[in-house]
Amino acid sequence: MTKRRATIERKTAETNITLTLDLDGEGRYTIQTGIGFFDHLLTHLAFQGCFDLEIKAEGDLEVDAHHTVEDVGLVLGQALTEALGDRKGISRYGSAILPMDDALILVAVDLSGRPHLSFDLPLGGGKIGPQFEAELAQEFFAAFSRSGITIHLQRLAGENRHHLLEAAFKAAGRALRAAVALDPRQKGLPSTKGSF
Repeated sequence: MTKRRATIERKTAETNITLTLDLDGEGRYTIQTGIGFFDHLLTHLAFQGCFDLEIKAEGDLEVDAHHTVEDVGLVLGQALTEALGDRKGISRYGSAILPMDDALILVAVDLSGRPHLSFDLPLGGGKIGPQFEAELAQEFFAAFSRSGITIHLQRLAGENRHHLLEAAFKAAGRALRAAVALDPRQKGLPSTKGSF
């Protein structure tokens, strides 16, 4: 089987990111973005997705965390696209409903090549942790979706913002794990059109 792994580097005036993603890993991770709560969320995505994920990101955190969070989302999406290759044999769709204490989150994904984000996760304003503005969660998923991923993320229950976000990233990992899984019955592209 071809290795489904990619390393992407992105360097701009605002961020310097190196990211390696292995879709057939064991949920191992080394994540350093300089934003503690964001690292915490990304570890859950990797672990629940059974992806091996390495991220080294340096950003203009003296401005705020926005550029780093958005660019990590962009690079992760690019790495996923590259690691998938021609997408032949993948399940394509994945979903998860995940509880965490009071929080209950639904995430559904389609690796269709068409970017779309529906984000129904009311978090209010202000920070969660010392650096992570609540609005950055939507920025991350929007950037991630731009590589051709349809994402629907919805709160079904819950108020605690830490629990809601942790459940969202865990559910995203589980949904992606199902979508990238190889289905032995799927011989070609999982599309009746024969292409994406």
